[in-house]
Amino acid sequence: MGTGQPKPDLIIFDCDGVLVDSELLSCRCLSDTLSEFGFDLTPEQALELFLGRSTAAIAQHYGKLGRTVPDAFWPQLKSRVLTTFEGSLKPIPDIGDVVSSLPAPFCVASSSDIDRVSLSLKVTGLAPYFGDRLYTAQMVKHGKPAPDLFLHAAEKMGTPPERTLVIEDSVSGVQAAKAAGMTVWGFVGGSHYLARDGRAILSAAGADRVFARMTDFWKDG
Repeated sequence: MGTGQPKPDLIIFDCDGVLVDSELLSCRCLSDTLSEFGFDLTPEQALELFLGRSTAAIAQHYGKLGRTVPDAFWPQLKSRVLTTFEGSLKPIPDIGDVVSSLPAPFCVASSSDIDRVSLSLKVTGLAPYFGDRLYTAQMVKHGKPAPDLFLHAAEKMGTPPERTLVIEDSVSGVQAAKAAGMTVWGFVGGSHYLARDGRAILSAAGADRVFARMTDFWKDG
């Protein structure tokens, strides 16, 4: 869906790392909260293990290691994330200009829960652009990298997968979009890619294109 190709009938945005620059903030929150419960995980390790994944992936990861994450951990993590976002979260530069000028319908499909997505869009001023077109991993059986969430969003938006474009910043998100039969562009403009070769990472995951600035949204390369 670059130059010479028809524009999509639907554009699905991931939220964290695509609409809002939240990934480093959330990984620090995860690391700090795990530490309080006796789990040793650096923010960098959190980024490698859980970027683009739902909180269920945290429990699954430690379950495979023979450890159980206490029930009290989850509300503590959610509270810390929401408080941190309220005070520090910023939108991805120029994203407002992009979504306000899109020629096709668009929505959000995120691994985060609906409270976090709603707050993220509200505090960054993006909520009016998306309205109630918010779809999260809570709404499907299997989260990313399974295709369920993207297929659910496309169905709700009345668009076939092959006419849908997904914007993602994570390997699991790229894999989910490809498994859904959709075109996917990798975005590497979030601060979590400052020290990582995001272009190589997302290209290897199967992204049809990778770009680093929202001002280049419709440009090739």
